[in-house]
Amino acid sequence: MSKTVLDVGQCNPDHSSISGLLTQNFDVSVQRAHSHEQAVSMAKDLQPALILINRLYDANGSEGMETLAALKADDVTANIPVMIVSNHADAQAAAIAAGAVQGFGKSSLNTPETTALLREHLE
Repeated sequence: MSKTVLDVGQCNPDHSSISGLLTQNFDVSVQRAHSHEQAVSMAKDLQPALILINRLYDANGSEGMETLAALKADDVTANIPVMIVSNHADAQAAAIAAGAVQGFGKSSLNTPETTALLREHLE
């Protein structure tokens, strides 16, 4: 059964790369949100298997951590696994402390380690 992944705040090339990785390796559909408000609304409606949030939104530079905090504070979305997409170890650590699962950076997108992280939530 196909699962849904919500990809939040990525620029077009990064969204394309992430979507390609996901659809080539897993039975998923990838939905896209550009803003905090859109992400929270779509997460409630779609109940995705996984949410990927860019550390800084491409569209307006918003902090992905704000969306993570809102999702984890809402009873409807609190249990959905969320990953921050960032190459920065400090951003990953802060996200985990805020309730996220281990994420990945765009520089490690096509590595076996990233596929293994995603597999935990998508198989």
